[in-house]
Amino acid sequence: MFEIKEQCMAAAKELIETAGLKKGQIVVVGCSTSEVCGSKIGTDSRPEVAVEMVDGILSVLKEQGIYLAAQCCEHLNRAIIVERAAAPYAEAVNVVPQPKAGGSFATALYARLTEPVALEEIKADAGLDIGGTLIGMHLKKVAVPLRLSIKQIGEASLLAARTRPKYIGGSRAQYDETLG
Repeated sequence: MFEIKEQCMAAAKELIETAGLKKGQIVVVGCSTSEVCGSKIGTDSRPEVAVEMVDGILSVLKEQGIYLAAQCCEHLNRAIIVERAAAPYAEAVNVVPQPKAGGSFATALYARLTEPVALEEIKADAGLDIGGTLIGMHLKKVAVPLRLSIKQIGEASLLAARTRPKYIGGSRAQYDETLG
């Protein structure tokens, strides 16, 4: 499990650097611990693996003042678990994730946060999809795929994305290149 935690930490560090994330931004993570351990998604939930993964990712993000949001599994309609301070005006929903209803990763994050809240949706600045959980619904509208040097966590595939503001206007519009 030590190797999985280290892989998660390395992926989080590379995501921050590659995406140019800043304090106060939000990273959404979708994670199948089943896939991480070599099983089919949704068939072999591993709470102990999730704890190691959350601890690794959270330690890196917290150090930079970046919030971690966990996407729950389909049994909770892909709800989001996040620190209330990350979305102070969002409307909370009443649910507490469990390994078989929300997923092990979301359950582990819920236990680690100071003031956890469940939301129906969020618009995150970047994300990590560990094991094909399809996090796109929780990213801002223009998602840009990122190629990280780390291609998998355990046995699960790893995909990453950042977001940028939409370009609007026509041929006379000018854009701020520092925004993405």
